[in-house]
Amino acid sequence: MKTQKETVKPTNKWWFAIYIGFYAGLIWGALKIVEHYFQFTELTPGFLIEPFFKHAFLLTWQGLLVGWLFFIIFSIIASLIYAVAMAKAKGPWPGAVYGIAWWALLYLILGPASGMMSSIGRIEWNTLITDGCLFVLWGLFIGYSITLEFTDERVREPGKKGIRSRPVR
Repeated sequence: MKTQKETVKPTNKWWFAIYIGFYAGLIWGALKIVEHYFQFTELTPGFLIEPFFKHAFLLTWQGLLVGWLFFIIFSIIASLIYAVAMAKAKGPWPGAVYGIAWWALLYLILGPASGMMSSIGRIEWNTLITDGCLFVLWGLFIGYSITLEFTDERVREPGKKGIRSRPVR
């Protein structure tokens, strides 16, 4: 008779990272659209593709969808990088730091250099704080999802011991 551990197939790291990246982009890209709609941020949801498209196009509904699509693609790439570099990191903090690192890379270095956005001194505080929080949550989602899958962090969940859960009564 096979034990439960022998019958459970290990998760494919690449497909799982693509899956998590897709949903990270879908969820947090939608939140980026909402925060732009309510004018919490001055950057369009398609800020990642700002150098390649006209700003007026990115403000249309088609531009919002294209920007959302590219945020999903960006999230998949970031998720794959996390899965390769930090899949065994423990706890939620590495994911939050990962999100802050991406925010800093985009807002301090790549964004101003490529024309995605103005330099950080010219961006409103609301935009910096709102997008900073969005990237922290985005990184936390990616990081902790991957961490839970590829480490034994599930043991720390209340009421669970390893893979098995308590029987329902």
